[in-house]
Amino acid sequence: MNPAHSPDIARARARFMEVFGGPPSIVASAPGRVNLIGEHTDYNDGYVLPMTIDYRTAIAARPNGRGHILILTETSPEIVTVDVRSPLERAERPSWTNYPRGILAGFRNAGFALQGFEALITSDVPLGAGLSSSAALNAALITLLETLHGVSLDPIAKVLLCQTAEHDFAGVPCGIMDYFISLHGRPNHALLLDCRSRTPAWLPFRDPEVQVLIVNTHVRHRLGASEYPERRNRCLTAAQDLGVPSLREATLATLNTMGATLDPRTQACAHHVITEIARTEQAARCLTDRDWREFGRLMRESHESLRRDFQVSCPELDAVVDIASAIGSDGGVYGARMTGAGFGGCAIVLIQAAAHRYIRDALEREYSRRCGKTPTVLQARPSPGAYAAQL
Repeated sequence: MNPAHSPDIARARARFMEVFGGPPSIVASAPGRVNLIGEHTDYNDGYVLPMTIDYRTAIAARPNGRGHILILTETSPEIVTVDVRSPLERAERPSWTNYPRGILAGFRNAGFALQGFEALITSDVPLGAGLSSSAALNAALITLLETLHGVSLDPIAKVLLCQTAEHDFAGVPCGIMDYFISLHGRPNHALLLDCRSRTPAWLPFRDPEVQVLIVNTHVRHRLGASEYPERRNRCLTAAQDLGVPSLREATLATLNTMGATLDPRTQACAHHVITEIARTEQAARCLTDRDWREFGRLMRESHESLRRDFQVSCPELDAVVDIASAIGSDGGVYGARMTGAGFGGCAIVLIQAAAHRYIRDALEREYSRRCGKTPTVLQARPSPGAYAAQL
């Protein structure tokens, strides 16, 4: 695929011309993602199994020959204005502008002198839906900066730069999964990522008889809120009390023997992480073997663990999983689970492609009846990771 001819590049280019009155010289683009299984395991040094989706954030830009950076987005009146010679600081109140501020600061801290440019952001990645709109934004921006400045960062260093930016500027203690898959994703592949060694294993995922549906509950989550950091802190506490560097090194036997020292909530969080890491490894084997029934069973177990032990689901996510499970394998559903950090957002449903229309209609109808709102049901397929086009 020639990135210059992709729809996301064309749309960003057209909007830039409308706003700035002339064409951009560069457009960079990065995708959102879904995580097939392996939730809240990345910051515990475990395994994750995400894939990119064909919903993307694109940034069109051109150098302005001056000493400032101007970044606008289609959806917010807030503007990022940066003097390239001044220190870069986070906004005092929560703001989407902290994401690009963090990337610009990280790029400069890596030893590169920023040049002035003006940019416009477009995106069709749903916001607050657990599809990693923030990672798509940051991955697109760092890719733009590389191209604009004629440099190439080490692939892992680029992931870590984006992660640090989100930690320090947006206040979200995320793991590496979202940035790794958004930056480096491959078409028709899922990624089994070892978050301890940062070693990727690309698994072909192109069975035409299988499809992933994304069901957006339209319950928005906020990762910077207290619940996400609280779960992460519980995991750190559990690892310390169990005498291991991270929960990746813990076992159920260790938890059963020593877990009495933990409070019940922390013990339950550790139980989820330990079992989820094992499920993710098993699911990767199922994907390779095209054992979709077993993959679906693991998805259901994952959701129940996230609901019961980690307590990050919500009634709307549970409703989607219950509806899909009721359709069952006879109706073409292999499995369903929440995806992303939780507290709202999206669920995913693994289905037989031939039953797509029936399942989509059933999900929309029954969710609307139970929850009083209409979900958005999207088809997902693994798409390219971040790229840039010089125009």
